[in-house]
Amino acid sequence: MKVEDGGMERAAVDAVAGAIAGGISRTVVSPLDVIKIRFQVQLEPTTTRLHNHHASHIVSKYTGILQATRDIFREEGIPGLWRGNVPALLLVMPYTAIQFVVLQKFKSVAASYSDGDKNPGHLGWSMAYLSGAVAGTAATVGSYPFDLLRTILACQGEPKVYPTMRSAFLGILQTRGPRGLYAGLTPSLIEIVPYAGLQFGSYDTLKRWTSAWNESMGSPSDPHAENLTPLQHFVCGLGAGTFAKVCCHPLDVVKKRFQIEGLQRHPRYGATIQIKEYKGMRDAITRILAEEGLAGLYKGTFPSVVKAAPAAAITFVVYEYMAELLKDLATSKS
Repeated sequence: MKVEDGGMERAAVDAVAGAIAGGISRTVVSPLDVIKIRFQVQLEPTTTRLHNHHASHIVSKYTGILQATRDIFREEGIPGLWRGNVPALLLVMPYTAIQFVVLQKFKSVAASYSDGDKNPGHLGWSMAYLSGAVAGTAATVGSYPFDLLRTILACQGEPKVYPTMRSAFLGILQTRGPRGLYAGLTPSLIEIVPYAGLQFGSYDTLKRWTSAWNESMGSPSDPHAENLTPLQHFVCGLGAGTFAKVCCHPLDVVKKRFQIEGLQRHPRYGATIQIKEYKGMRDAITRILAEEGLAGLYKGTFPSVVKAAPAAAITFVVYEYMAELLKDLATSKS
């Protein structure tokens, strides 16, 4: 059986390879994701930590990656650094499965209408960007409630507001209704279009540049196969993940604020974001700028990039490896 681009067999390969890649990547970088979320939902500054809790100044719970890691480990133990990982896996595995299936299908269709090279892997940067944006949008809508549950479980701290994913799900339905499961979807979609587009577009561009460099160094050229090593796939994914995350981080901050509206955490975690705190995305951005400055929109950028870059790299490397392995297995059975 030949695994054709755009066919059902190829879709199954992309779904399985994407789910495995997403699951492995997400588990590896979970601690950085927890820290990033704690920064993003903290209304207080993340640059100065006052040890005198009786001072009249604002006291910030988290101010740096190492300090946050120590505090979470001391107060919540090792499980605290993987808090919300189960719903995150339930989010990431279908998300990456949907994303890679839609991505490859879109690229295959686009290549079939191309006047030039019909290879889906050889599309121009603009089509690679568009295919990534379409894939990211489909994956986001299909898996969003798990993203919201992951965020709430990751940021609640101790004592827990919701001890389990089920209690969080029921609590959201009770306090915010079914629409509460999609709180923050609008900024999420506005974020994912440029983010996924930039990530996949720059990844394809970096792969083409690297492939051309390999050919200039004497590597054999094969129009139907890539000549990149696993390390080169990793570096291309690292660069793509970093570039996309830095560009789109403020929208992720806004999304997280909407997702945890009304969550009553212990006062030591800082001010609570009340339900209907922000009237809309524009109001949220305006309020954050007015009350927290430009830095407020970039809270958690460093752990976010430190997480997103290797996460993207791991995802792309595992996906490329698993896709080739599954295609070889499918072909050998034909």
